Amino acid sequence: MTPLRQRMLDELQRRNYSPATTRGYILAIKQFAEYFGKSPEGLGGEEIRQFELYLLKEKKLAPGTVEGRMSALRFLYKKVLKRRDIAYDDLVFPKTPRKLPTVLSPEEIVRMIEAAPNLMHRTILMVLYGTGIRRTEASQLKVSDIDSERMVIHIHHGKGSRDRDVPMTPKLLDNLREYWRWKKPKVFLFPSTEGHRGGEQPISDKTVWYACKEAAARAGISKRIGPHTLRHSFATHLMEAGTDLRTIQLLMGHAHLEHTTLYLHLSQRHLHAAANPLDQINVASHSASRKRPENYKA
Repeated sequence: MTPLRQRMLDELQRRNYSPATTRGYILAIKQFAEYFGKSPEGLGGEEIRQFELYLLKEKKLAPGTVEGRMSALRFLYKKVLKRRDIAYDDLVFPKTPRKLPTVLSPEEIVRMIEAAPNLMHRTILMVLYGTGIRRTEASQLKVSDIDSERMVIHIHHGKGSRDRDVPMTPKLLDNLREYWRWKKPKVFLFPSTEGHRGGEQPISDKTVWYACKEAAARAGISKRIGPHTLRHSFATHLMEAGTDLRTIQLLMGHAHLEHTTLYLHLSQRHLHAAANPLDQINVASHSASRKRPENYKA
């Protein structure tokens, strides 16, 4: 490990960044260094601009993905190396189109769960949709986090290092018990295989992503689907059932309520609740409107 990479890791850990963010930042810096064939310490603003254009034009990465790479470079040069010669104008984020996320219908959720190839994948899908937790949070769950007495699941070190509890339904608990009798996990609820990460380690969040993609394909659902699709569907279906925004914010682990208001745009109940102004006026039928009034003059 190079001294610079160690400094980067130390600074990320000191600021308590999540393991997923840490991996992403380290990978971005590695790609940046490999593109120019030299250490980032010997690179500057011009190289950063070239690299961003390369990602957008040649690699054709999505603006949101490029923003993640630029966040890593901003952290490196501003927080780790403290380079004053690099301006924030050198570290601009590409404008990201604001798109509404995909939301599945309850029927599509059922098809996905029933299409899961094994009980572990089925349980992962039910946990994601039944709690709305993120894929990293799901991959890191421990057996001890399942509190059947209080009917909650404890989420430790969620996004922003915030802990929270999410409610657990009897249906989800029954599935978790069936899964436990089959898998018998000891520490982590979803342990990795012995030959991969080791039996006492959790699955990676990529495994959670794969479980969603495979189930969707087997269910014949052609929409772009990932773990966050089930999270968005969970929140939207809560909204449609009449759950208030503040409660959904707490369940989702959002730091700001404005992040939760997205689901107002996705909820069919809210979309159709407002009175449409067209319905408030009386318009004659097409055939009637074509008749010339008596006082009409050509």
